[in-house]
Amino acid sequence: MIKKTDITYCVDRLVELCGTPSPSGFTAEVEKYLVNTLGALDLKVRQTRKRSVLCDLGGTGSPLLLAAHVDTLGAMVRSLKANARVRYTRIGDYPEIYLATETCVLHTREGGCFTGTFQPVNPAAHVNKKLPEMKFDDETMEVVLDVIAEKKEDLENLGVAAGDFISLDPRTTVTETGFIKSRHLDDKASAAVLVTLATLVSSGRLNPGRKVYLLFTTYEEVGHGGSAGVPDEVEEIISVDMGAVGDDLATNEHKVSICAKDSGGPYDYAVTNNLISAAKQSGASYAVDIYPFYGSDVEASLRAGYDVTHGLIGPGVSASHGYERTHREGLENTLKLLARYVS
Repeated sequence: MIKKTDITYCVDRLVELCGTPSPSGFTAEVEKYLVNTLGALDLKVRQTRKRSVLCDLGGTGSPLLLAAHVDTLGAMVRSLKANARVRYTRIGDYPEIYLATETCVLHTREGGCFTGTFQPVNPAAHVNKKLPEMKFDDETMEVVLDVIAEKKEDLENLGVAAGDFISLDPRTTVTETGFIKSRHLDDKASAAVLVTLATLVSSGRLNPGRKVYLLFTTYEEVGHGGSAGVPDEVEEIISVDMGAVGDDLATNEHKVSICAKDSGGPYDYAVTNNLISAAKQSGASYAVDIYPFYGSDVEASLRAGYDVTHGLIGPGVSASHGYERTHREGLENTLKLLARYVS
């Protein structure tokens, strides 16, 4: 049922999503992208008060919601230094070693954009022999903007101020061997899969066997994305996020991962079994794993008091929260499982 052209479409949407800056709290552009893309499919689309994007795929009975998040890791201006460097604060939880020498864009509240780089303080190896010993945090690293500025006031005159958002350069690359390398595959890979699933329904190639909603949340990386905006009738939520790849886990970038337990505890026993069954029936290559340091949107929904059963799946993504990598096959296997599950 899933065609090669579907996966090409999915990769194209993934590249577009990754190229749309959206650190948590700064997601208006990616919201607009989703509303326009899904609306063009003649599907019912609306935004919640919290600015999540909700799409109705139709169907009747046993309402299911598939949730992916389109907010990403990033940073914000904490303060301006006297020497025209920028002190930052992280948005989301990630090792700051992943910031060293990364390029970025600073977005001012007035609509200005300035490119820059995260650099160690005193970054020249020919000058600073203590570089190999440095720790990575907002005291030892800073953002150097690509502007002519020598003092704090020069940045202020450009409109740069505390509270401005900083997005990380995704550096998205699609290789001839089918790998997709980029920042923010968590969770724009799965968001692209859900958009592709929507095209299957819109074209009549997939008929939901139950009521199905898609929810694209905008605050997952800071812990409360799925805490609101779920229709009252929903009985089950599947968080479609990324599959963790690492030591003692069976998932890789070619598989769809089904999570049985993460930091929030076990996922629903029956839902997890049903996901495994759907993977087998669809012919998807899959693995069942336990993620030791992980939380998902559906757990935020449970903490908010929604009375739902819950599950978690996603394409295998390596180097999570850094410069990540997945593969076309991982996207395809995730789409196969979901198509079978909703039908």
